[in-house]
Amino acid sequence: MTKIFVAGHKGMVGSAICRQLHNQDVELVTASRHELDLTNQVQVKDFFSTHKFNEVYLAAAKVGGIHANNTYPADFIYQNLMIQNNIIHQSYKSGVKKLLFLGSSCIYPRLAKQPMNEEQLLSGYLEPTNEPYAVAKIAGIKMCDNYNRQYGLDYRSVMPTNLYGPGDIFDLEKSHVLPALIRKFVEAKEMNKKEVILWGSGKPRREFLHVDDLAVGLIFLLKTKDPPDWVNLGTGKDQTILELAEMVKDIVGFQGSITHDLSKPDGTPIKRLDVGLM
Repeated sequence: MTKIFVAGHKGMVGSAICRQLHNQDVELVTASRHELDLTNQVQVKDFFSTHKFNEVYLAAAKVGGIHANNTYPADFIYQNLMIQNNIIHQSYKSGVKKLLFLGSSCIYPRLAKQPMNEEQLLSGYLEPTNEPYAVAKIAGIKMCDNYNRQYGLDYRSVMPTNLYGPGDIFDLEKSHVLPALIRKFVEAKEMNKKEVILWGSGKPRREFLHVDDLAVGLIFLLKTKDPPDWVNLGTGKDQTILELAEMVKDIVGFQGSITHDLSKPDGTPIKRLDVGLM
């Protein structure tokens, strides 16, 4: 029976992977943060030596929106580098042949040609507001790529677009744009507020994918023989932040107005993935 480790199983992506694998004929192994500190090299080494996995889904990461990235940039680069370095290296050392690493669409240059295809990696400057996170994810992609070259492994990377769904984070300090909007409009309605304030101009365009659809794609890729070194996974469709806010406003039933705080950053103007390869 295939023994699979899902790193980050309590997160939005990790829990979606577990839901998809639950009814399959596999032995699924997970570990909470209290049981295993993924930033601790010795703990990860002992864990992998004990279990001898066949496959690994590396969905563990420190994640967040613009506010979190701007507030904790050192945490974002340090924790993500440590987690992925430990898991990828110990996967190799313990004989894991197949691994799937979760990257991010923010790896591509801020002003990348749209839609962004896989060939644009490292072709320009990154978006400053999430550069530490993006640098860590690029390092993970290249680590997988070069471990494949040197050791003949099958360690691949997936660049998902913006995600939403069960397990999302609604803490305004840490959340991405969609859960932040949902919380803002729900609370504004409950408190009878007259307006909801959006960060920035509302003009940036974003693409969204349900996390369960992502999980189906991840499992498909891990089972695919000789997949690309890294591949985009999204919908290829996007909308402005303002359009998204108006959609949430209508669904929630908020009757007030939408205003903009132009002192706050917009982030990357547009991030639409070219999903042709997938």
